[in-house]
Amino acid sequence: MNHLNHPHQTPMTSPPPGLHGRFKHDPLMVLATGVLKAWFPLWGLVSRDHQVESVNRVKQLRLVGRDVVAEDEDVVAFTFADPQGGELEPWFPGAHLDVLLPSGLMREYSLCGDPGERKTYRIAVRRIPDGGGGSKEMHDVLNIGDLVGIKGPRNAFPLAMPGFGSGAKHLRFIAAGIGITPILPMLAAADRVGLDWSMLYSGRSLASIPFRDEVTKYGDRVTIRTDDEHGLPTAADLLGPLPPDTAVYTCGPVPMLESIRRELVGRPDVELHYERFSPPPVEDGKPFTITLKSGETIGVAADETALSALLKSRPHTPYSCRQGFCGTCRVRVTDGEIDHRDSLLTEPERADGIMLACISRAAGDHLAVDL
Repeated sequence: MNHLNHPHQTPMTSPPPGLHGRFKHDPLMVLATGVLKAWFPLWGLVSRDHQVESVNRVKQLRLVGRDVVAEDEDVVAFTFADPQGGELEPWFPGAHLDVLLPSGLMREYSLCGDPGERKTYRIAVRRIPDGGGGSKEMHDVLNIGDLVGIKGPRNAFPLAMPGFGSGAKHLRFIAAGIGITPILPMLAAADRVGLDWSMLYSGRSLASIPFRDEVTKYGDRVTIRTDDEHGLPTAADLLGPLPPDTAVYTCGPVPMLESIRRELVGRPDVELHYERFSPPPVEDGKPFTITLKSGETIGVAADETALSALLKSRPHTPYSCRQGFCGTCRVRVTDGEIDHRDSLLTEPERADGIMLACISRAAGDHLAVDL
């Protein structure tokens, strides 16, 4: 019987009677029910707590390497190791670290080393002069030997191997500039297991492209295209000819990702996996106001995030991913209805008035926050 079309009408709230009618409830079923009722909550509690503690615990790692990895010198790779020389927690392609900077800022950077190397973590940071200050602090303040607080690794952009979580037979990687960082470990993994893959790597110029020497070792599987020589690439240029059963993995600016998404409309035979290195645009936004504990009221425009508005008045408001999955920017709302747009918070957290300021908004025209 198809239980979706013909749901059971008998409530299954207690063990069934004994098979031969000797017992009101079958003894084996009573025992099994008792064991499972105890086992599953206990296992879920232990395994979840271990995972959350492991990801969110701050570890002090030592900076052991600083290497310029782009000819324009705007991208530096930072390598961290355990101060005692121990092994670090394992990670998989697509993972990132949260870096706690001396100023109190926390920023998120993709791991771009070898997941098989258990002694070090490597990230790369492009200097952004007019950014939020994190990249400038990484470049100007951190020196070899410094101890740095690290949280993670965590993964919001996992690589699903064909045959192991994905039905794809081909992989197409697309990276733009610093968007190469989460893609680099994916290339190594795909190449190591002999998958059918190719990549288009774009940038403003050859000098601006980080890790060029590392990607050129893959030969003609990788095509490098620069804007100064070829012009801005179209989505068709980036995607190339895609056979059926292809999975596309891409990281780059929002306009590039949007053009790829639109190009793939009508291609149900192609999987699209992407990670932005800038926040997504606000959709269906309406203006509202936020009142702080001090009584100050801040206006939030229809196309602006609550976090962006808060940062204008409170520049040290904590944040990291700006995409709704790290939880760093959580604030407690004391008045007003929240339009939750994340998939991270639990129902008890939402009931407690917690909101992720980087992505969620007011359902009405006003919120008051405990900030």
